[in-house]
Amino acid sequence: MIYFLKKVSKSLPLSTPPMWNNPIASLRKCCSYGTFRAVFPILGWLPRYSSHWLRMDLLAGVTVGLTVVPQALAYAEIAGLPVQYGLYSSFMGSFVYCLLGTSKDITLGPTAIMSLLVSIYAFHDPAYAVLLAFLSGCVQLAMGILRLGFLVDFISLPVIKGFTSSAALTIGFGQVKNILGLRDIPRQFFLEVYYTFHNIMETRVGDLVLGVSCILLLVLLKMMKGHVTLKHFFSKCLFCQSAFTTPRNAVVVVAAGIVAYSFENQGLHVFVLTGKTDRGLPPFRPPPFSKVSPNGTVHFDKMVWDMGAGLAVVPLVGFLESIAIAKAFASQNNYRIDPNQELIAIGSTNILGSFVSSYPVTGSFGRTAVNSQTGVCSPAGGIITGTIVLLSLAFLTPLFYYVPKAALAAVIICAVLPVFDGGIIAKLWKVKKLDLLPFFASFLGCFWEIQYGILAGMVLSGIILFYNIARPDAKITDHGVVVIQLQSGLNFPAVEYVRNLLYRHGLEGTYSCSGAPCQPF
Repeated sequence: MIYFLKKVSKSLPLSTPPMWNNPIASLRKCCSYGTFRAVFPILGWLPRYSSHWLRMDLLAGVTVGLTVVPQALAYAEIAGLPVQYGLYSSFMGSFVYCLLGTSKDITLGPTAIMSLLVSIYAFHDPAYAVLLAFLSGCVQLAMGILRLGFLVDFISLPVIKGFTSSAALTIGFGQVKNILGLRDIPRQFFLEVYYTFHNIMETRVGDLVLGVSCILLLVLLKMMKGHVTLKHFFSKCLFCQSAFTTPRNAVVVVAAGIVAYSFENQGLHVFVLTGKTDRGLPPFRPPPFSKVSPNGTVHFDKMVWDMGAGLAVVPLVGFLESIAIAKAFASQNNYRIDPNQELIAIGSTNILGSFVSSYPVTGSFGRTAVNSQTGVCSPAGGIITGTIVLLSLAFLTPLFYYVPKAALAAVIICAVLPVFDGGIIAKLWKVKKLDLLPFFASFLGCFWEIQYGILAGMVLSGIILFYNIARPDAKITDHGVVVIQLQSGLNFPAVEYVRNLLYRHGLEGTYSCSGAPCQPF
């Protein structure tokens, strides 16, 4: 090792001493414009910002803002938190990602899958949820600084699809109780299924009618946007297309709120309502590193112990969800992203978000799609979205009292159904049947416990990967000389297998059987 270092040092020019002997040069390099531009990608696109970009970013920001507010209320319901926490979690990512993000399209905020994880690992307690955001952000930020973004490449597509499809069904069915107006239904999936059907005779007609009507209206508005025939039919009503189809969640929630207010104003309690929410902006304060409970103070170490596997599952799934969305839209719109910088952006968002009572956030596919389709030109569109959320918190929270839970349930169901990918089974059967094993292990396991489902899928994927390494495909030809050609590199687990292959086929090709018992040369 010493000899090698001497050789390297001798090969360096005398005029360029090693960096470790020149701290001033090292400091100059760390403080260069190129380094700041790598850390703050905004320095790359801001000098090119134009008035056209400003107009498109304003339009996209307002459109996404009208989408994020009703979704935030709905996702807080999934997380088991008061609805204002959904809004608390929806604005910090808009501002932080503008500085640190590398995708022009993606929007950070609460999502259905992340809200489901929060409900599991934060126990419906805001203190646990906010602390989980802080610790998850620390893990993600550390991974980004250490450039560990490549680790997600070891989680196979079947495992991801199994988890997301299972989560979509879990979240979707979890909202059936709100559509039916049922109360006191357990949140564990199997118990939830049992008690939903057991108590189905207690269905509230008002909630059922409103919930089904909201679902049908959401589907119709989506068809108006995407169906060519309906577009032609409504071609004379362009205002309807632009004003109602894209922010359809907001349209449905506002309409349902007006209906509920009308009944409540007449003294008729027909719907289960969201109820009173805290008014105003959240205070800026550190995340709770302890909490007071009726049984005494719960200290930081006990809170960390209680969250357990969530400290690994939440940051990993959050990064997986966000990077998959960012890559998809970067490919679609012809630009590149930096996975490690995305980790830094998400981690910073969660850390800073915890100071304004946010629970863990990640990239949202639905809102990112709206952002992209509206023609956003830079991450600056998020500033408009974040501003709309802040204005909603400041002035509109009293009106959230009248939002029916059935309407929020309809928004959630319509948002998560596209996440379920039933076609992946046929695709895996056609391409590689063996990958169905980790898919079903992840899919079925996540119905019981999220972390066990993901772990089971990863273990099976690892076994399949290592089996392929230990048993590489080989092409064997015999034209007088036996040639064994490996279809992949040779690794040490495959040495014994390849040796046996050589012996077996080599000996078969070197037998002489003319007039005497076959003997190898």
